[in-house]
Amino acid sequence: MSEQDESGERTELPTEKRRREAREQGNIPRSRELATAAVFGAGVLAIIAMGPSLARNALGWMKIALTPDAALMRQPDQLFGHVGLLLLKLLAVVAPVAGICVLAGLVAPVAMSGLQFSQKALMPDFKRLSPAAGLKRLYGAESVAELLKSLLRVALIGGAAAICVKLGLNPLRELLTMPLEQAVRSGLAFTSTLLLATTGGLILLAAIDAPYQKWNWMRKLKMTRQELREEMKESEGSPEVKGRIRQMQHQLSQRRMMEEVPTADVVVVNPTHYAVALKYQAGQMGAPTVVAKGVDELALRIREVADAHRIAIVSAPPLARALYREGQLGREIPVRLYAAVAQILSYVYQLRAWRVGEAPHPDMPAVDVDEHGGKA
Repeated sequence: MSEQDESGERTELPTEKRRREAREQGNIPRSRELATAAVFGAGVLAIIAMGPSLARNALGWMKIALTPDAALMRQPDQLFGHVGLLLLKLLAVVAPVAGICVLAGLVAPVAMSGLQFSQKALMPDFKRLSPAAGLKRLYGAESVAELLKSLLRVALIGGAAAICVKLGLNPLRELLTMPLEQAVRSGLAFTSTLLLATTGGLILLAAIDAPYQKWNWMRKLKMTRQELREEMKESEGSPEVKGRIRQMQHQLSQRRMMEEVPTADVVVVNPTHYAVALKYQAGQMGAPTVVAKGVDELALRIREVADAHRIAIVSAPPLARALYREGQLGREIPVRLYAAVAQILSYVYQLRAWRVGEAPHPDMPAVDVDEHGGKA
């Protein structure tokens, strides 16, 4: 790794593999402001929505708590159990709101980073106890961001509360002159407004902090170009190994191709630079098929194999070049070359008949073909 990369020139976005490994280690974007806003807001909305029910349950509990059974005075040993029962009933009163707050506290991180579970995050990390790391967090850029966020938190929440108090100052003064029930209702209405305004401030802060935390998480995971190359090498394999595999595959392909040359009917040559072996079986093939092709050294090897197996070799330079460019191994020849190849095969079949004395020696046909397919 170069000195520049080591110095922190992380300019490349993290790959999916790097992000996945970070999540597996418990390194995910977190927003405490989002969690706080979710829990506080859910609690406030639950209290407002279930206010009458909560009031009735709380009133019932207070009556039980403030009017104990006189028998308890004569049996002090049951007092402890009575207190425990009161606490359980109190938990039952606040359980709906507490349950909604807990659910909101679980949903907020999932909304931020998805559902993640990491065993590595539960393991102790002694690096966090490092004084140097602590000083870096205390005086680094992260601490500056946290300071700004704290100031923004105070401004938003304090500003929302100040506006509510200013607007509700006169109604608060009037509480002293109101009947008790009306004063209680007015006081609860003011409290609800204050809590909703505070919730709005927290939500606004979370809306700012959550995208920042995601951006900051991605920034920390950025990679140097060297790291990106190393990861690509690990995921896709070393270029040297891939090159060797491609070489071996090419050799195997050539070996299989050369094994098909003895089955060919004719080898069309250039006469030395190109060689294309064709095979045709009437009734089984719609058109002649290319079983081997090559240039230069490979063309020479095709010719040698064809010679060894007494395969006809016909020199037709334009046709050989056209077959090499347009023909595909194991596929039928292009339609536009049908007529030219038919002339060659007819000549080969006549040549075979001549060799066994069944026909006169044929004349080599003048094959007329545009090797470029009519293209400039």
